[in-house]
Amino acid sequence: MAVKDVMDALRDMTIENTRLSELVKDIKLIGKTLEIVYRLPKKGLEEDIVERTREALERLADVEDVKVRFVEDVPAQPVMGAPAFTRRKVPGIKHLIAVGSGKGGVGKSTVSANLALALSKLGYRVGLLDADIYGPSIPTIMGVKGERVSVDENNRIIPIEKYGIKLLSIGFLLPSEDTPVIWRGPMLMKALTQFLFDVNWGELDYLVLDLPPGTGDVQLTLAQNVHMGGAVVVTTPQDVALADVKKAVAMFKEVQIPVLGVIENMAYFICPDSGKKYYIFGKGKVAEFASAYGLKILGSIPVDPELSQTSDLGKPVVESHPDSDSARAFFSIAKLISDITERR
Repeated sequence: MAVKDVMDALRDMTIENTRLSELVKDIKLIGKTLEIVYRLPKKGLEEDIVERTREALERLADVEDVKVRFVEDVPAQPVMGAPAFTRRKVPGIKHLIAVGSGKGGVGKSTVSANLALALSKLGYRVGLLDADIYGPSIPTIMGVKGERVSVDENNRIIPIEKYGIKLLSIGFLLPSEDTPVIWRGPMLMKALTQFLFDVNWGELDYLVLDLPPGTGDVQLTLAQNVHMGGAVVVTTPQDVALADVKKAVAMFKEVQIPVLGVIENMAYFICPDSGKKYYIFGKGKVAEFASAYGLKILGSIPVDPELSQTSDLGKPVVESHPDSDSARAFFSIAKLISDITERR
């Protein structure tokens, strides 16, 4: 069971015109015991909140007992529809852009790396944070496998620098690339918080945040606690990818993070002999999806053997083949994102 399942259940229950989900300060699942910590809108509502919490969660699997606590130093009752959490802005970061997807295998990390490089080559100061703790791939894509980070005099992590971009990944802290990360949620969240706020990022125009796939605890916790300039969603044209990316878009909208647009990866294949485009995964589906959700298509990236090969070699296509069709697509996407964020 994920935090999102609990929040979804609490969202359907209200107390004095306020959803219970808006009052949640913390959620912990220890074994089959779920503990929820609420901000109390006013005295005298404790029993009602406990009763409605148990009613909302009685149908959830994997929960045998629910414990409810209340914090004393609470703010005033939240406004209906507004988040009941405080988002912190990462010091020195002008725009934090999250790159997410509904499922794995759509090329999200490759897109994140090349987008960061494209922004850098447009003249911006850029950082790239690999938030996929269980499957970090940025060290491979950026050609820095085996690198190790150090700390400054203030005990803050100093990012690795490559191709003019500041980089951080759990991969820089592991003994080897084969070492698995076996962490529960609280350790995961603490590590990600440190990667954002205990790092000497310096002054950056953009910090690109490569999220893990899906809509789980990492995405929800970051969305609730970190101020983001916007989110970019990556998908491929297949129905199975689009079905999952809709969930990612819904999640960002639910936590009130603006979705800057959609990037269609593996959109088409250009035959090297004839130059003709072949839409091997179908055509028009992403456009229909974007139109239905009121989203902008930021760009379409072709199926390109060079794109995957250069990522495996640690020389992303924007760096190694800046004149290729794929690189030009990334430059166009980066320019659109910079235009949108600067206008805001």
